[in-house]
Amino acid sequence: MGSMKEIFNSLLLKELCKGLSVTGRLAFARKTTVFYPEEKTPQSFRFRGLHALRRYAGGEERCIACKLCEAACPAMAISIESGEREDGSRRTTRYDIDLNKCIFCGFCEEACPVDAIVMTRVFESHGESRSDLYYTKSMLLANGDRYEAQIAADRELDSKYR
Repeated sequence: MGSMKEIFNSLLLKELCKGLSVTGRLAFARKTTVFYPEEKTPQSFRFRGLHALRRYAGGEERCIACKLCEAACPAMAISIESGEREDGSRRTTRYDIDLNKCIFCGFCEEACPVDAIVMTRVFESHGESRSDLYYTKSMLLANGDRYEAQIAADRELDSKYR
């Protein structure tokens, strides 16, 4: 009896009619295309984009050269060198991130005890050569200065959800 029903359904092309009905319904539905340069989709405040080094309100850099971010990086994209300052505190002399290697996992951000290295919501960064994607300490500090208002707002939102 079950085989007769299958033969009858195959003669009526039931599966084909079901598929065409879905196609017909969606053909006249409202399209969800975003025209990228003119329109931008909303982003989560936890989006992981371009890296930045932050400063304290007084202008001093936050990084204390503990090298936890370097140890946490699975791609080994971060390299840090440290030195002592006149007051005896330890600070970075070199902080480099190779974005060619980086997998944007956010482990460096999570490992940092002083919230010095962060990942901004900037995803529109590019390089025309491999050397353009090698970020030095001064470039990372400039990113932090440029996007500090957005970073602080994202940190405030993130603290509400943790």
